[in-house]
Amino acid sequence: MSEETNVLGTELEPCSTDPVTGYLRDGCCHDLDEDAGRHEVCAVMTDAFLTFSKRRGNDLSTPRPELAFPGLSPGDRWCVCLGRWVEALEHDVAPPVVLEATNESVLDDVYFSTLNENEYVSLEYDFE
Repeated sequence: MSEETNVLGTELEPCSTDPVTGYLRDGCCHDLDEDAGRHEVCAVMTDAFLTFSKRRGNDLSTPRPELAFPGLSPGDRWCVCLGRWVEALEHDVAPPVVLEATNESVLDDVYFSTLNENEYVSLEYDFE
């Protein structure tokens, strides 16, 4: 697989390996022809988004052991479908985006300024 870039134009970083995410379940939000859902947005789960997604028919919070899916909780990072993220944005429940781990392919459909306005900002600081 060729090197992919994120919306910042740098190397695509992993979104999450705990829980492991991505269409390929390798931790990254790849741009793949076979991924009709376009799991390209790395987002940090919120209660509001998980509730919204469940109401839309995609329950991300309930574990599904038969699919090796642990269920998501607020604070987990996950590669979400671009269409669902845009839909959530239109309903004011879009989860924050991790720009470094969001595939640049989403820029075909969403302005960078919109992603930037919804950027995840960690409250953890390194004081060393």
